[in-house]
Amino acid sequence: MKTLKIILFAVIGIIALALVAAMFVKEDYAVEKEVIINKPKAVVFDYVKYLKNQNNFSVWASMDPQMKKTFKGTDGTTGFVSAWQSKNEDVGTGEQTIINVVEGQRIDYMLRFIEPFESSANAYMATESVDSTHTKVKWGFSGKMEYPTNLMLVFMSMDQMIGKDFETGLNNLKGILEK
Repeated sequence: MKTLKIILFAVIGIIALALVAAMFVKEDYAVEKEVIINKPKAVVFDYVKYLKNQNNFSVWASMDPQMKKTFKGTDGTTGFVSAWQSKNEDVGTGEQTIINVVEGQRIDYMLRFIEPFESSANAYMATESVDSTHTKVKWGFSGKMEYPTNLMLVFMSMDQMIGKDFETGLNNLKGILEK
């Protein structure tokens, strides 16, 4: 009985320590990757502003060829919704909505993940002229993990988790646009 009490108090102590530590851990995370594409900015932006085109270069879109996709609204404009549903846990179910378009420069999305877990995040693609024939494309993602789940940010790197997928997607985009 004494050993059981010691184990119980140790477990409670570890949980309490984790909860206190979580109060001092950042809640926000952000990932941004970029690539230079050998095309003028207008050509690049005209391609990336359409969410349907992400199906051609995004790593997640290629993970499940059987994924169900639905679209609502006018692609490339504020309010357009691209939704997906997959049995593949790495893809899951969710949707993204265009929330802002700065023509020729940037498109912002709100991502809502439904399965395998519920969360939301902001994402964007931005274009910047390097010169008349080269464009820098930035693909970014940011969100917040509320207390106490923010403690997981100590043990995982969002950059390592999704940064590689962004890099692969940007390289796929580069390959498509430079053909």
